[in-house]
Amino acid sequence: MANVSLRNLWKKYGKVEAVRGINLEVRDKEFVAFLGPSGCGKTSTMRMIAGLEHISGGEIYIGDKLVNHLGPEERNIAMAFESYALYPPMTVFDNIAFPLRAAKMPEKEIKERVHRIAEVLELTDVLNKYPKGLSGGHQQRVSLARALVRDAEVYLLDEPISHLDTKMRNRMRAELKRIHQELKSTVIYVTHDQIEALAMADKVVVMNEGVIKQVGTPQEVYFTPQNIFVADFVGEPPMNFLDCKIQLGEDHCQVVINHISFKIFDFQKLTALKSYSTLKPDKLVLGIRPCHIDILPESAPLSGREISGKVFLVEPLGDSNIVHVKVDEQLILIETIMPVRQREGETIFIHFQEEHLHLFDKESEEAIF
Repeated sequence: MANVSLRNLWKKYGKVEAVRGINLEVRDKEFVAFLGPSGCGKTSTMRMIAGLEHISGGEIYIGDKLVNHLGPEERNIAMAFESYALYPPMTVFDNIAFPLRAAKMPEKEIKERVHRIAEVLELTDVLNKYPKGLSGGHQQRVSLARALVRDAEVYLLDEPISHLDTKMRNRMRAELKRIHQELKSTVIYVTHDQIEALAMADKVVVMNEGVIKQVGTPQEVYFTPQNIFVADFVGEPPMNFLDCKIQLGEDHCQVVINHISFKIFDFQKLTALKSYSTLKPDKLVLGIRPCHIDILPESAPLSGREISGKVFLVEPLGDSNIVHVKVDEQLILIETIMPVRQREGETIFIHFQEEHLHLFDKESEEAIF
């Protein structure tokens, strides 16, 4: 296996800059997910690593080898893409075996490898069928099997399970993670699905408009987003954002949101505020995830740190509820596992968990804490 290094990588399609000077190190045996919306540059980046797209600028290294001018067949990579790209005249077995036969591997070993990966991906009962007789989900698994059956330095997987149904996709997430641990391989995985990225990857690369917005572990990009885009894109339901102003005191910070206010006493957050070099107290955005807001019981004593609002809508989701609360003309989403007894239009008191508050500079969109 090998590490992958991207150095000041660019991709232009005419005047459109799909990838804009990104730098990234993927370590040997690491599972890295490229996460972002459609058009963010993640697939273009993968295709340049694969050698399927011309590089407009920069360098790509696989191991210690510069591969800019090498074709896909010279890079010792394996690929599976959202479009299955199966060979219609070949059976499923022959499709999976194709890269092994191209490498002139002994037929006995080919048979063993194909059957092993077919068992993992639940394809043993369709090995003698042809692609046209398979469902889209089966075809996608065949495409994935054809990539994973190889001994490659790097595996490039572009939304390889997007066409599977929800139950199979959940199972495949676990299987892909287990396969990666067994193969001890370097995997680069492209997806727009944050659950896939957070569940499987060792490291998540969040992209938007051709640039990398944040690189970190799943826990880092979820709990400590570096900017508003990452905070908004990662997490479901999405983070709440509220325009606010602050007033710094000796041992606290007063947060003012229109006609409501509350205090923050967290020492680390106060330190971050005081050390932020370009702080503009009247141009800030407060962020809080729906799961980090508490609905206080009706009998709870009030301490002055609560916020009142009116229930606008309740979405029952089985084991949880999404409650839309109107606070001073702004809607706030709250995720709770507690039963919601209040009806629409009734007043409730909510509490922001201080340790999970985020504050962003409204102009730069960078995180202050």
